[in-house]
Amino acid sequence: MTETATAAGTTTGTGAGRKTASSTAGSKSEQAYAAVKARIVGGTYTPGYRLVLAKIAEDLGFSVVPVREAIRRLEAEGLVKFERNVGATVAGIDPTEYLYTMQTLSIVEGAATALSAPLIGADDIARARAVNAEMRDCLQHFDPVRFTRLNQDFHSVLFEHCPNPHILDLVHRGWNRLASLRSSTFRFVPGRAHDSVEEHEELLQLIESGAGADDIEKAARLHRSATLDAYLRQARNL
Repeated sequence: MTETATAAGTTTGTGAGRKTASSTAGSKSEQAYAAVKARIVGGTYTPGYRLVLAKIAEDLGFSVVPVREAIRRLEAEGLVKFERNVGATVAGIDPTEYLYTMQTLSIVEGAATALSAPLIGADDIARARAVNAEMRDCLQHFDPVRFTRLNQDFHSVLFEHCPNPHILDLVHRGWNRLASLRSSTFRFVPGRAHDSVEEHEELLQLIESGAGADDIEKAARLHRSATLDAYLRQARNL
């Protein structure tokens, strides 16, 4: 009995040890993911920038293993790509890819917002309006990176209540795919930022008034499409 109890104790202890090690590795991988993604979205790592795993690991004070896991995760999200004889680099988005991605996002985010609308409460509206107020203040001394981050916070309030997990997953994938370029989208079309803030308020008023799902979806889609149109017009003039 004693021997059996000891063996069981050893097994349990070993399992617990493995769990702790796994949790630690997972935590470092998550930290590495967050750090590298922030540098991509913030523009520190620009499209084409070579991601040297050993250097990133050294900067973060980690081993290469969690950094490699983070890079693979970012590759799955479309923010990183692997090039032959080069390795991991920050992915860029060409105008055609941007067009297709934004068109898709306008559809799925419009649907997600419409499905979320009946579940959005007064507290959610107040939170979204507070974020939009920050965006309006941001226009005074325009910071496109901060504005874009606030823009995502605003839209997250409107679509995160979507009860369809598949649509919600597509929305998140769309935002992740655009992350490296969206950090600078409003830098190219700062005038669009002013219109965007006003359209946000119109969306909130539609939801508050209990407008139909079709009207909310159409407004959300047109809002997204307007940013795409402004960007493409600017791109043609470059």
